[in-house]
Amino acid sequence: MTTSLKASDVALRNSVLQELEWTPSVDAANIGVAVSDGAVTLSGEVGTYPEKAQARKAALRVRGVTAIADEITVRANWAPNDTDIARLAGESLEHAVDVPDGAVKATVHDQVVELTGVVSWEYQRRAAYRAVAFIKGVVAVNNHIRIGAPFHQLTAVEAIKAALARNIHVRPDRIHVSATPKATVHLTGTTSSWFEREQAEKAAWSAAGVLDVDNQLRVEIDETD
Repeated sequence: MTTSLKASDVALRNSVLQELEWTPSVDAANIGVAVSDGAVTLSGEVGTYPEKAQARKAALRVRGVTAIADEITVRANWAPNDTDIARLAGESLEHAVDVPDGAVKATVHDQVVELTGVVSWEYQRRAAYRAVAFIKGVVAVNNHIRIGAPFHQLTAVEAIKAALARNIHVRPDRIHVSATPKATVHLTGTTSSWFEREQAEKAAWSAAGVLDVDNQLRVEIDETD
């Protein structure tokens, strides 16, 4: 039997709260949790941007969570000014081994970092994000880095399907992969957890030249698993 919600909203909320409390990098006392039909809303204030990200990841680890609305805000007790953050961001990007030299620029306004530039792979785009996200005082990161590698539609689809088939965390028979000539990959079907959904999306992003992934996979809990 398959159902979109295995536990009641009350039980699911308790599980999310317990997972937040179990996560050492998160102060669960400052985070509110609301649940409606498996969709979790996180609220409250945290001291750093990484703590906000870790809270979201903790909630996504809980079985039964089908969606996340992240309304947590970052309110650091002390923070450097935008000039200091921009200097630190530039240094972090310069020393990041997975970011091509000179390919990415960072600008800062109101403690929000905006990344621009062109790289060849999604992992380089993510590396640039990680390089600046953990700087003290950063409250958000807008990643506008573009992928500049050539895209081959049929080759990409077959490569993504093969990657899904190799992945122990994914059931590829429940996932349909398609792509447009403009380098957007579409994922449709179902997964048994949010983790599996993210694994499928990561596989899609790993294909050369992908500019966007339209992840429409639905999370459905399979009680026979």
